[in-house]
Amino acid sequence: MAAPALAEAAGPAEAAESAEAAELSRALSRLLPGLEADSKPGRRRALEALRRALEEAGPAADPAAFQGPWARLLLPRLLRCLADPAEGCRALAAHLLDLGLRRAARPRDALPRLLPALAARLAGPEPACRLQPEACEELRLALVQLLGLAVGLGGSALAPHLDDAVRVLRCTLLDPFAAVRRESCQCAAALARATPDHFHMQSESLIGPLMQTISHQHWKVRVAAIEATGTVIQFGNGKSVDDVLSHFAQRLFDDVPQVRQAVTSMVGGWLLELRDRYSFFHKLIPLLLSSFEDEMPSIRELATSLWEKVGLQWQQENEDDLKDKLDFASPPPAHYPLHESRPVLGCRELVSRNLSKVLPALCRDISDWVVATRVKTAQLLPVLLLHAEDHITQHLEVVLRTLLQACADEEVAVVSSCMRSAELIGTFVSPEVFLRFILATLKKSPSPSSLLVLASTIQGCPREALQPHVKVIATELAQPRVCQASDNDLYLERLLLCVQALVSVCLEDCGGCGLQLLEVLVTVMAASGATGLSDKAREAVAALAAVENVSGSQDLYRKHMGPLLERLTTSHGDWTVHSPELAQFSVVISQSGPVLGESLQHVVPTLRACLQPARDPQMRLTLFSVLSKVLLQAKDTVDSQGQFHSYLETVTKDILVPNLQWHAGRTAAAIRTATVSCLWALTSSEVLSAKQIRDVQETLMPHILTTLEEDSQMTRLISCRIINIFLKTSDDVLDPDKFIKIYPELLKRLDDVSNDVRIAAASALITWLKCIKGADGKSYYQSSIQYLYKELLVYLDDPESAVQDAVLEVLKEGSALFPDVLVRETEAVLHKHRSATYCEQLLQHLQAVPATH
Repeated sequence: MAAPALAEAAGPAEAAESAEAAELSRALSRLLPGLEADSKPGRRRALEALRRALEEAGPAADPAAFQGPWARLLLPRLLRCLADPAEGCRALAAHLLDLGLRRAARPRDALPRLLPALAARLAGPEPACRLQPEACEELRLALVQLLGLAVGLGGSALAPHLDDAVRVLRCTLLDPFAAVRRESCQCAAALARATPDHFHMQSESLIGPLMQTISHQHWKVRVAAIEATGTVIQFGNGKSVDDVLSHFAQRLFDDVPQVRQAVTSMVGGWLLELRDRYSFFHKLIPLLLSSFEDEMPSIRELATSLWEKVGLQWQQENEDDLKDKLDFASPPPAHYPLHESRPVLGCRELVSRNLSKVLPALCRDISDWVVATRVKTAQLLPVLLLHAEDHITQHLEVVLRTLLQACADEEVAVVSSCMRSAELIGTFVSPEVFLRFILATLKKSPSPSSLLVLASTIQGCPREALQPHVKVIATELAQPRVCQASDNDLYLERLLLCVQALVSVCLEDCGGCGLQLLEVLVTVMAASGATGLSDKAREAVAALAAVENVSGSQDLYRKHMGPLLERLTTSHGDWTVHSPELAQFSVVISQSGPVLGESLQHVVPTLRACLQPARDPQMRLTLFSVLSKVLLQAKDTVDSQGQFHSYLETVTKDILVPNLQWHAGRTAAAIRTATVSCLWALTSSEVLSAKQIRDVQETLMPHILTTLEEDSQMTRLISCRIINIFLKTSDDVLDPDKFIKIYPELLKRLDDVSNDVRIAAASALITWLKCIKGADGKSYYQSSIQYLYKELLVYLDDPESAVQDAVLEVLKEGSALFPDVLVRETEAVLHKHRSATYCEQLLQHLQAVPATH
């Protein structure tokens, strides 16, 4: 053993000397002087020759024979060449160093000289220097690759040179050239793995540059920085986790899926392998679970797979603590959400035990000013709640308060996730517990968000658990302070959602509170300005009817009409146009159909009281509009039971007459128009007998004659039509003195600005003429009819042909009374008309009709 020891002591060059090494040394010795040449071309030729010599030697060369000449002759000279003024020479030197390291038997022997040289070229004298002495970016990349090769070949021997390596990386991680940064990230990870026993003392100094690189514009650089950070912390100081978490969280919003996948993979790796991972569970778990809602299926699958491994590993590590739960595993709740797979026990326990630490940050971020942050945070909450299950109860107040705030967010994605969270609360928490908080909030300050949270919790709650609380919820929703708190469409939409959720979940259990729910739905229809919302409310009425086992919406109104109207009309003495009860009363009248005919004892007195002239004019207009609509379909509404005639006198004398009285002002005129419209709807609805119409006529004819003078064209037109109907049913029972006063008013309307009114007046005159029967009647009215002939003949020459046609028909109808008189009057004006056509037609008609005396 003494001989080898002596040989080794003689020096490595002498011990490794062999014939091959000697030959290589001689060959290199001939080329090396060229490296000292003064000219750049000379030094370059020498380096090219060295490259050819090494490449020709090939991989077959004995590493042991190569080691001596490499370490003794080549390495020191090549390292000096790294500072050569010529860029080409520096590049060749870097290439030769790469070849040498790969072929040497003991590459780690080069580290004491190589690392300082690389540090000098890449980092300069200052550790934090950003401007590297090497100006060429391709050369900086080659030198970093050379460092990576040295790390890979040197392994743990790099420990004494860790300072130089880290100093280099701190600069190159911030290099302007993206490829250098990527290579530096890979080198940093390799360095961490190569020197695990010493790297933790230096790892923190790399975190800053890595975090500056993690937001680089090139996504591949970002991925490399994330992966390097994961390895650096894995083998370095675990305390650095706190320094990188916010940066990793920001990368979860990255537009490039590969970046988000890298974060997910790194965080999952830490949860599985980080030495002090238990200290960081509450910080790392939210990051991994956030990827459960990533838009890319591959990332969601990766996160799910990693999370399950984390849960199973933790479960095995804490088997003694979980023994009872493992031995007596509880089955999933019977009402567990569909399409959701229950996480393993370890995952559920990890979330439950860390939820109190996670929630404060989550509650803060869900109201962040950045939309993406709010969306991501809102998506995380249901994932946590699904794991926590009934453990949510311990944190219910915090979670519900957060949801109440977040459900008011303008971002649809935030609200959608919050609704899902509220559904999970309904699934896992007892209604007695969550209703106590939500209903108290609703009483204190009703809002769209509180109603949405209530609707969502109801939607997620099992029917059997909710059954004892249905009446309480319905009663609270029907309270005026809740259902009438706002007429904002969003508020009403959320109010409707509560009813829809209650009906869809509880079904027949809603039977005991149908009145309250119907009140809410009527309120929604009354206050809604959106047609779509009213349609949805009507659909909800039909759904409520189905669960109450009645045949449809009409039967539902029939079942609750009495109490509903009684509640609504209690305050009718104080109604104004803005009263919510007025709008609800209008909805009930409009929607109840035939049921209205069964409730006249409630409806008519209310209408009578509210339609008095002393009441709010705008309110009266509203009610007249509703009344007109139901009177148009009287057979299917107010007279569905044939009882409307009992209230006809009240409607006529106490409602219509007072509102036909003339008062100054546009509003009063509008009310008279609305009143006339109601009368027209009543008289044309075919529910009144001829005698009933005559009774109405007796009362209203004087008032209708005055409305012929109204400024409103619509009023004048409808009044003409009403008079026509009155005359058709009057036969000969009209008082002659009253009858004779009708035609002058109609005659005036032939001068109306509206052709429609003129034609309607002509039609009424035809009916008036038909009412004159018998010789006595004719003689009584002769002077009036002769006057009428003269006036009508004037309009026979009207510029409007339609009016001429109408007047011709009136004269034809009246010609049977006094044809001789009409002939004389016609012949007297014939020459005065612009066209004699109509006069000639009238005369021809008179000649064709047999004379009567």
